[in-house]
Amino acid sequence: MSRHKHRTALRATTSLLTLSLFASQAIAQDTADAGFLGTLLLGESKRDVQTDTAVAETVVDAGEIADRQAGTIAELVDSVPGVTLVNGATASGSGINIRGFGANGTYGTDQKVLIQIDGATRGSEELYRIGNQLFTDPFLYREVSVIRGTVGSFEYGSGVVGGVVRLETKNGSDVTNGELGFALRQTIEATSNGDGLTSSTILAWQPSEDTEFLANYTRRTQGVMTDGDGNQINPAGGDVDDPSWLLKAKHTFGSNRDMSLTFSLSETSSDQRDVPYDSFGNVNFGNVDRLTQTRTGTLSYNYNPVGNDLIDLTVALTYADEVIDNTAIIPSFPLLDADHQYETTTLSFKNTALFDTGVINHNLRAGVEFIRRERLDASSAPGGIDNRVAVFLVNDMKIGDFWTVTPAVRYEMSDIEGSTAPNNGTYQNDALMGGISVRREWASGFAAFASAAYTESLPIIDDLSNPAFMTQSEKARSFEIGASYASQDVFGEGDALALKINAYQTHLWDVTSYFGVDRVENTGLEFEASYSTEPGYYLDFNANIASGDETALLTGVVTDWDNTPANSLGLTIGKKFGEELDLSWEMVANKEITLNTSGGVVNAPGFVVHNLRATYAPQQGVLEGTEIRLGIENVLDTQFTPHLSTRPSAGRNFKLTLAKTF
Repeated sequence: MSRHKHRTALRATTSLLTLSLFASQAIAQDTADAGFLGTLLLGESKRDVQTDTAVAETVVDAGEIADRQAGTIAELVDSVPGVTLVNGATASGSGINIRGFGANGTYGTDQKVLIQIDGATRGSEELYRIGNQLFTDPFLYREVSVIRGTVGSFEYGSGVVGGVVRLETKNGSDVTNGELGFALRQTIEATSNGDGLTSSTILAWQPSEDTEFLANYTRRTQGVMTDGDGNQINPAGGDVDDPSWLLKAKHTFGSNRDMSLTFSLSETSSDQRDVPYDSFGNVNFGNVDRLTQTRTGTLSYNYNPVGNDLIDLTVALTYADEVIDNTAIIPSFPLLDADHQYETTTLSFKNTALFDTGVINHNLRAGVEFIRRERLDASSAPGGIDNRVAVFLVNDMKIGDFWTVTPAVRYEMSDIEGSTAPNNGTYQNDALMGGISVRREWASGFAAFASAAYTESLPIIDDLSNPAFMTQSEKARSFEIGASYASQDVFGEGDALALKINAYQTHLWDVTSYFGVDRVENTGLEFEASYSTEPGYYLDFNANIASGDETALLTGVVTDWDNTPANSLGLTIGKKFGEELDLSWEMVANKEITLNTSGGVVNAPGFVVHNLRATYAPQQGVLEGTEIRLGIENVLDTQFTPHLSTRPSAGRNFKLTLAKTF
């Protein structure tokens, strides 16, 4: 679709959105005397629609994580509107792109998508041709939330343009269900495409109501997968044999059980032999032996005294260590012997205070962070230390029964020092950023919201080789407007309906992440819906429409932004038979996209893919505690390569998962 047609569609949809807002006002006048119905969280379908917030957020809970049978974290979030995968089937050479930012065919990340595990910030800066944006296993996690855009990001980090991906690891009580004693959960998963086999073993112990422990060991193996035409996908990349483990503990104490300590430590590793240095598969630089290890640790203390709403304090020490060791098979190109290591240590203090000032109810989150990132010096990748201090305030102000105004501000200062000549300079930068969102809800279940935000991405260690970049932060502002609806008994007794639509515009300038680009402007529309009935039928729907322009640095010529995602939609229809059986059909479709970019014409054909899923969880008898999942992905064995990916997606894939809790 041309840029003109993209914008025409966006204007038309925005007009419909405006009309719906006026309509909701009229409905509100008729229902004002009925009283406020309260915020509804609808959870009978596969996924809740977050209608109670102005932030564009999607949460993938534990049930959906298990049902999706994903091989990578990227595959867990690929059904979120605005999220596009770059080679998502394997952790190596893959990444997550949100609203046109994040991973691309050159870098694993561009610093505009923030990723956190148990509050620990991960990131490999602009790591060239390897794509280590998120290397871990889905079996370690109980929840993944995706915040799209900037407005909801200020308590997590700076420079967020695409969004935030937050992952929370499993707890011991998730396995014991709060009962004292030991519990063992064993999961075996087999996949037909690539003869994959994964084993996940969890041992949980809850010696008392106040203490819980968990140990998880997961090993994922997979051969070379084939596409819809039966051709091998990236055969030079070799087989997957990735072990992961997680240790986690929590202890609650104090006279009123108002204090707690939580510890978690996780690691995933991969040892690949004689594989291309360029894991995206674009350029033949040569082959390497590559060892990848990622480790994340957190220790947090929480104090939430009974009867004192002004104190809910969390002090957290987090550590993320990402190591990539490359050894050239034929040592003739120094780039191939690059060994990368990124260590990020953060000490944070965050407090949540609840209080009233007249008719305004405040939920004030305030915090300070001390961040230290150390990067090992490598060929074409300068090393150094980045010390940062950040302060943030986010205040959800509930005014009366219907209005919510949320101002947010973040101040961050950075001190970067290079470790080796000629990149051993010292640079100081700082930025003040923030935003505001306004939300109005009505007793009818309608709500309307709008937001504006500004952020800066301070210079990174990766740019030490370019002194001009070390004093220039990337800047972005965004505007969003949207509406939502949530209610029950809409079309019939016992049903539930939730809708949310969000239009956005993002402008990025003073660009340093992309060669030869001065500024980027993206616009888009995201839609989410869920509907469920009392007999157990449900429907989930999402859609994404996007367009983008880039302006050349030297010539000022405007062309299509080559990281613009394709227009997409997803539809899931299913039926739940009580708590025992869940059957669903999923369709994923991308529209053909043609872009006139600065590098020439880019075309990616459209596609439609069908997936089938069944979950059987007996509630009594000898099979109680057992879960059986059968999935068939790409049922029709469709051949397709998604836009932004550098290799085809997998063909038909049968997946069988057996899980038992003892």
